[in-house]
Amino acid sequence: MKVAVVVGSLRKGSYNRMIAKAMCGLAQGLECEIVEIGDLPLYNPDLEEGKLPPAWEEFRRKIRAADAVLFVTPEYNRSVPGPLKNAIDVGSRPYGKSVWAKKPAAVVSVSPGAIGGYGANHHLRQSLVFLDMPPLQQPEAYIGNVASLVDAQGQLTSADTREFLRKFMEAFARWIKATK
Repeated sequence: MKVAVVVGSLRKGSYNRMIAKAMCGLAQGLECEIVEIGDLPLYNPDLEEGKLPPAWEEFRRKIRAADAVLFVTPEYNRSVPGPLKNAIDVGSRPYGKSVWAKKPAAVVSVSPGAIGGYGANHHLRQSLVFLDMPPLQQPEAYIGNVASLVDAQGQLTSADTREFLRKFMEAFARWIKATK
């Protein structure tokens, strides 16, 4: 099963990207690919009328080809980062041609703070309802204090976190099978 992984952080050395890569390494039976969002032009409906930006076409193609989507995101101002919201908008338009529809999804929020991006996690889940993406309900994943869970190379240093993420990916694989 092909899983598009959308990382909400564009930062070099992103903890979210580190966790996403670690999760992909723990995913049995899932073929994960990080689908980049940093080069997507801002969504503007006027651009739908001419030749589409190539980055939009490539992004939409990759999401369309996936069986499911794993979102890994930080929290900015109790919500998702702008680039992630833009990616959601690019994929959901034009109306009636969303690349997201019916794709099982999972949300993981990652933060150096203690509450693990709770606000972003739930705000993103609100969007998934509109996008017609059935989200994995349990287990929920809020990865707080992430700086203490990975080393400088992005490797997990916590056996408990590794085991939690392994179980999360197993649950996600079951969810994809159950909803497809």
